[in-house]
Amino acid sequence: MKQLLRSARTGKTEVSEVPIPQIGPGKVLVRNLASLVSAGTERALGEFAGKNLLQKAIARPDLVRQVVEKARRDGILSAWDAIRNRLDEPLAVGYSSAGRVIGVGEGITDIQIGDAVACAGFGYAAHAEVVSVPRLLVARIPQSGKNDVDFEQACFATLGAIAMHAIRLAEVQLGDVVAVIGLGLLGQIISQLLSAAGCRVVGMDLQASRAELARSLGADAVATTAAEMRALCSRISAGADAVLIAADTPSDDPMTLAAEIARDRGRVVAAGAVGMNVPRKLYYDKELEFRVSRSYGPGRYDPEYEEKGHDYPIGFVRWTENRNLEAFVYMLAEGKLNLKPLITHRFSVDRAADAYDVIVEKSQSQALGVVITYAAEGEVSSHIDYPQSRVAGPKPVSVGVLGAGSFATGILLPAMKKAEGLALLGICTANGRHGDYAARKFGFRYCTTAANEIFEEPGINTVAIVTPHHLHASQVKAGLRAKKNVFCEKPLCLSEAELAEIVRVRHSAPAARLMVGYNRRFAPMAVKLKEFVASIKAPLVMNYRVNAGTIPSGHWVLDPRRGGGRIVSEAGHFLDFFIFLAAALPVKLQARSLSDADNVVVQVQFVDGSLGNLIYVTNGDKSFSKERLEVFGGESAAVLQDFRFLDLTRHGRRKVFRSRFRQDKGHRGEWEAYVQAIKTGAPAPIAFIELIAGTLATLRISESVRADQALEIDTAGFISSALAGGREFDDSSRGPVKAQAHSSQTRA
Repeated sequence: MKQLLRSARTGKTEVSEVPIPQIGPGKVLVRNLASLVSAGTERALGEFAGKNLLQKAIARPDLVRQVVEKARRDGILSAWDAIRNRLDEPLAVGYSSAGRVIGVGEGITDIQIGDAVACAGFGYAAHAEVVSVPRLLVARIPQSGKNDVDFEQACFATLGAIAMHAIRLAEVQLGDVVAVIGLGLLGQIISQLLSAAGCRVVGMDLQASRAELARSLGADAVATTAAEMRALCSRISAGADAVLIAADTPSDDPMTLAAEIARDRGRVVAAGAVGMNVPRKLYYDKELEFRVSRSYGPGRYDPEYEEKGHDYPIGFVRWTENRNLEAFVYMLAEGKLNLKPLITHRFSVDRAADAYDVIVEKSQSQALGVVITYAAEGEVSSHIDYPQSRVAGPKPVSVGVLGAGSFATGILLPAMKKAEGLALLGICTANGRHGDYAARKFGFRYCTTAANEIFEEPGINTVAIVTPHHLHASQVKAGLRAKKNVFCEKPLCLSEAELAEIVRVRHSAPAARLMVGYNRRFAPMAVKLKEFVASIKAPLVMNYRVNAGTIPSGHWVLDPRRGGGRIVSEAGHFLDFFIFLAAALPVKLQARSLSDADNVVVQVQFVDGSLGNLIYVTNGDKSFSKERLEVFGGESAAVLQDFRFLDLTRHGRRKVFRSRFRQDKGHRGEWEAYVQAIKTGAPAPIAFIELIAGTLATLRISESVRADQALEIDTAGFISSALAGGREFDDSSRGPVKAQAHSSQTRA
């Protein structure tokens, strides 16, 4: 399908061919017939993207601080790689569209295929032939009112909901005098809605043509200067009951004008992007109430509402963003609004990039509503081939990848690309844009949004899973059942029930090599540390402090159903590192946490007597070092910090290793080891029983916290139980495995 994308590096937009998106549970697949280019919002985003690095830095000093902190902690080259990867990936644009439903996801019963709908949401209602949109960002378009709503008007619904929410915040009543400052697209819609609600509307815009347009569409009076506006409001009433600012300017002048024209104890609502320096005396003297309108209603920016579909009860929240969308399209159907005069430009999707030229060019000051149109029919596909990416000759390891998020494209795929003997065949993503970008950048032969293609592709012998965590278990099992080698980025699964099922499926496919992305044990400094402790015959004492830092409260990793939470998602890394260094399996674990479950202290006992102490915190300063490991035993001591500094001391003799410019956590090393194992027929680089032990211990951290007691970790017993009392798990390449026997191998 065709989709309009913007370069984050240059700000340039272009139409690309990408696979159609997956539907997903709770989502609606819509074939767009029209989408609206919001001149103000999308011009601002384009202008920022078009700035050079210095200009971007000046505009966003908060991002500069993050980069500086990363460079200090991880190295200059690591920070530069992160910046480059962020700027390389194109961005989806658009957030307001309308079309017909062509697919309905699991859990949706009130929308049917063929329904006409309006869609909202940045990243969802994009300028694309097909979009996948969460249910609460979709409003069915009535087709039985006084006027059938055409899709060109319905695609204004997002701006309509923004306008409605601003009006509701103003608490206007029938007969109120309401001033609207700024008569661009949003101001025009606000003006019409106020008129339809029985208010007396006074509008003001510096462009006479826009002021006149508002008058022709129902405004009672209009002005083109601040002086005219003050005079109008004074003549019509003792000041406006409410003032809505819909202007798009960094100037504070609209805030001052609003205070001057408002009546005593009136209300001022900022709906546009304006300067926010409030002139205190003016607002104080009239005791004005000032409110900022946050997009299109309650529910906005709440992932529980927008992404998971948890609606707010109507008895407590009357006007959510979805109800605002529905109310707006209803008013269109009833003929109470006329948006056709607001459309100044139309472009087919093939010429969608020209639409952005129109809104960016300063000479195009008359541009108001810019609409992109789409064909009602035509072939769209979930698959795109890239013949130019084909490489000469077969490779022993041919990989299909599931997922192309920031970790995959920024860290994992670059590491895989460098592994000799590996060919990248196909990549599957839920969003076709991500897959197309990754396929072009790393040389995949095709991209798709249908996961079954990866599992059924006979040319693929290895599947790499880099998807959201709730999908890992099912995709691991699908890969093993397809008799393919499976690499799964941690965590392997989110529950012990899933882990047991993986054991059973793995038992039926013993030739497949299952690998989990515990990359730290393959880092160059980790290898040196392992060599250092290997000769120690005594048990080790290991102390691992992780200053993980916070992530946004709405991040998907924090969702226990989708991400599993910070501990399940990340603690396995550090427990596996203990297993690696001690060459022993854990047998007992005790964990305690603060009231915030993301801050934990975990004590682990190993079968050889070694002890591991993991301190995982999210409440520290991000500028402080992230990871520090101390190891003691056999009259030796070692310190590993952020995989850039390693200090080894034995009998008073000290060796120090430093990496000044780049951090290496072993991602390339793990893939080189994995590819080598597949090529030579050797076992997977991490023994299966170690993968199960590390995952089992990780999953029991939260249980130990809840029970406030130590828990036994019997890996061999778990495997036997998972096999339903059958024979003990047999890793065919290693012979029968028992927890005690395997774990008691010395480090000699």
